[in-house]
Amino acid sequence: MKIVSTLADGRVATDDTHDHGGAPYPDLPPREVLDTSGDLLRALAAPMRIAIVLQLRESARCVHELVDALAVAQPLVSQHLRILKAAGVVAGERSGREVMYRLVDHHLADIVVAAVTHAGEAHE
Repeated sequence: MKIVSTLADGRVATDDTHDHGGAPYPDLPPREVLDTSGDLLRALAAPMRIAIVLQLRESARCVHELVDALAVAQPLVSQHLRILKAAGVVAGERSGREVMYRLVDHHLADIVVAAVTHAGEAHE
């Protein structure tokens, strides 16, 4: 990195060395993995979707169970489930007249629980 400084007499000095003395940069995953990770985190970035994931970490639930647990309107729950399903966070399986929603991967619940735990610690 080039550092440009203005000296007291108005001259410009440059220095091409810039060392913070830290560890080397870690290797990053491929761009596609970073993009997918960003999409996943955006899908989880709504309080209602966080609440849905927390409900589904214990067991699969149908929409009306989520509506009752979250005390919100059914269309709102369905809208958030569509977003979570499109992001691959939840899957729905028909059981008679109802669709049972479940987490696709419980690692996702770990992410949400860690975020909620961290936020709770900040409020103590």
